[in-house]
Amino acid sequence: MSSTARTALEIRGVRKAYGSTEVLHGVDLTGRAGDVLAVVGANGAGKSTLIKILAGAEPMSAGELRLDGERVELRSPHDAHAHGIRTVHQELTLVPELSVTENLLMGHFPRRFGGLIDWRAAHARARDLLESIGYGAIDPRTRAGRLTVARQQMVEIAKALVSEGGEPKVLVLDEPSAVLAGSDLEALFALIRRLQRRGVLIVYVSHRLAEVTELATSIVVIKDGQVVAETVPERTDENELIRLMAGRGPGRLYPARRTDPGEPLLTVSGLHRPGEFRDISFTLRAGEITGLFGLVGSGRSELARCVFGAEPAHAGSVTTSGGVTTSGGVTSADVTTSGSVTSGGVGVSGGGRTSGGTSEGLGAPDGARRFRSPREAIAAGLALVTEDRKRTGLVLGLTTAENIGLTTLRTTTRGPLLDTGRRRRDVTAMVERLDIRPAHCAKLPVRTLSGGNQQKAVLAKWLLTGPRVLLLDEPTRGVDMATRAEIYRMLDELSRAGMAVLLISSDLTEVLGATDRVLVMREGRLTADLPSDRTTEDTVLAHAIGHTA
Repeated sequence: MSSTARTALEIRGVRKAYGSTEVLHGVDLTGRAGDVLAVVGANGAGKSTLIKILAGAEPMSAGELRLDGERVELRSPHDAHAHGIRTVHQELTLVPELSVTENLLMGHFPRRFGGLIDWRAAHARARDLLESIGYGAIDPRTRAGRLTVARQQMVEIAKALVSEGGEPKVLVLDEPSAVLAGSDLEALFALIRRLQRRGVLIVYVSHRLAEVTELATSIVVIKDGQVVAETVPERTDENELIRLMAGRGPGRLYPARRTDPGEPLLTVSGLHRPGEFRDISFTLRAGEITGLFGLVGSGRSELARCVFGAEPAHAGSVTTSGGVTTSGGVTSADVTTSGSVTSGGVGVSGGGRTSGGTSEGLGAPDGARRFRSPREAIAAGLALVTEDRKRTGLVLGLTTAENIGLTTLRTTTRGPLLDTGRRRRDVTAMVERLDIRPAHCAKLPVRTLSGGNQQKAVLAKWLLTGPRVLLLDEPTRGVDMATRAEIYRMLDELSRAGMAVLLISSDLTEVLGATDRVLVMREGRLTADLPSDRTTEDTVLAHAIGHTA
């Protein structure tokens, strides 16, 4: 965009304090029409607070905001919307029980016959909108809650462009690509470039620095609530941005992997769920980190939930073997390859789970052994970190300590009473081990933590169960580079201690750099099993889209 383009947004001396604690210390930003203004910074730098101010969700304590040269006050999201500022938040805001059409057109439905909603016209309008921005594969009649997180993200972006007031002047995108890959990511980039040509200012907040340097016309680095650098892609690179964000050099992101896999700890055979995936078979071994890559709609997240017993399968089996640690922290003395588990008097054998004389059937209609519920999977030594931490990983109304202790309530209660001393010791150990910040976070509502520290709290919750098999779905979504490196080091340490790890990711660099081998899914089937150290990103993507030679 030419330097003569009009100034669309000016932020001058913006401060924000919560009580006596100031989190923004006089932030200045300028963005021109047609620019992509990238804002980068580590977790806790102040980016989220700045986004909330732009969205009208939080008032600034001091400073001013100008749009097209005129000073404006944003007292509510409605004010921001009326002034042409639209925000796509990192955390999803769709109403899961409503259809895509209802989410997109809420408040703007076409009507007929004296005010009745014209549903045929509404669905057609929603479909036209989705197609116009490259997301035509989404059926507008589908209930939003049934979409994958990636497709919900696409709908969020489309929703920001629907308004009686017309196209936005400023579009704020907070980690918009965190769960997108392949053609979906390309569609997002194409949409951003079209909006640029039409003079929309894009404020692009992302931890994916390769995207930032590719898309941005200017880059602002925020650290500790202040702007510490303003630059352009031609004058910087990813390493320099990391240094500015962290105040030090980037170091090594991925630990060196020299793996000699041990015995199989989890074997999936012929797993099938109609409409999601079919005939899935793979093995996870002790000491090995296995990646799972697939484009939106490939079935990767659905597969993880099914393996964990959170969703039913129609056919196939999930077999555990090796020493299994139960949710009570008791290590199994013997686990057979037929799926039977013996651990401290708790047994899983054939079609039932026996504990204290009770039995729960594990068998599916075809007789295959599969976990019927997450409780059974946890008892067999599995843990699942889901892709949406705020909806399915955390209870936002509880404290950090209460969240971390959720998976071990059975072992930290004495009759009806909670053993607060034991839980405090467990939580304190996890907070220190994973460096969850701030140090006194245990007593704070978990919703007040930064995204990276919330993710660490989710990991802590599952590590307390003593799992032998750890399934992680997009564990670094919305997490800064420093926290990513910590997560990769932790997974490396866990695998070296004998754990089997499945890392599901839409980030090609991550899925190769942090793993020993990569499974690739396409349209509900496994299409490849590749060694990470001898495979390129192009090869993985080719298998994911079906363009192999």
